[in-house]
Amino acid sequence: MDDARTTRLAPTPSGALHVGNARTFLVNWAMARNEGWRIVMRLEDLDSGRMRPGAHEASLEDLRWLGIDWDGEPVVQSRDLAPYRAALDRLAQAGLVFRCDRSRAEIRTAASAPHAEDGETRYPPELRPPEPWPRTISAWEANHRLRMDPATAPEARERVHDGFLGDHTFDPGLESGDLVVWTRLGVPAYQLAVVVDDARHGVTDVVRGDDLLASAARQQVIARALGVAHARWWHVPLVYGDDGKRLAKRHGAHSLAQIRTDGIAPERVIGWCAWSLGLVDRPCALDAQEFRAAATLSALRAAMTRVSTQRTVFAPQML
Repeated sequence: MDDARTTRLAPTPSGALHVGNARTFLVNWAMARNEGWRIVMRLEDLDSGRMRPGAHEASLEDLRWLGIDWDGEPVVQSRDLAPYRAALDRLAQAGLVFRCDRSRAEIRTAASAPHAEDGETRYPPELRPPEPWPRTISAWEANHRLRMDPATAPEARERVHDGFLGDHTFDPGLESGDLVVWTRLGVPAYQLAVVVDDARHGVTDVVRGDDLLASAARQQVIARALGVAHARWWHVPLVYGDDGKRLAKRHGAHSLAQIRTDGIAPERVIGWCAWSLGLVDRPCALDAQEFRAAATLSALRAAMTRVSTQRTVFAPQML
């Protein structure tokens, strides 16, 4: 990585953005603008089974409403599959991937970003086909898995250094087993796609929700197998609804679209996000530039230490 640093905003196409998304995106944007990073807007549309019509356009509108901007035109994943195919070819040539025919439901899940509360079934090594595996890809509309062996000793586990949350260790071979990296839909699975995209877009810093902390370990393994550098990690603790579950599209009243429909100003949302992080001492209306001024790197590091010790709960009446 050179001195020029780049981050990316990648709103999900599967549902409306909510206040928790807003908080993470504001942190990401403020860090980038304060530290002089370039911001890539990436529209992840490979998960066709969960795509909502108009979701990307709505997400961009929501972000603009908050005062968040980015550099250049948005990048759309599906417009060029060649880099992903080249990556799978490289893994095959190294003898690291094998074809595995599994259920359509599993393939759909593999194309989506994982979350901490999602159930996960480990794919054990004893289910692998006999080696050696083919060194070329014979069928692009087939499910392929990446070999993920358990660590042989504690010190061999995958260490993830996070700029906010410190060091964590994972053992992807025991936690997930062999990862799906390509699906029979003819597109890469989420874990491979983000590694390839971050490498080709020059992304040096990834800021996202801490439900993807374990994914960082898996993405480091994939990056190493491809011979590319992985990004620096900055994971932001999630926001939860008053039902105790992480905010998601099921929390319709918490969506930015509904908040806008209700006539609530973006400054109230931004102010709540700043207050929930401890960047201001009371809920107050702030615009994006005021959030940015409060969200210095040192202030954000202190904020993440605080909010990581207890859940942040949001309810619409807080606005």
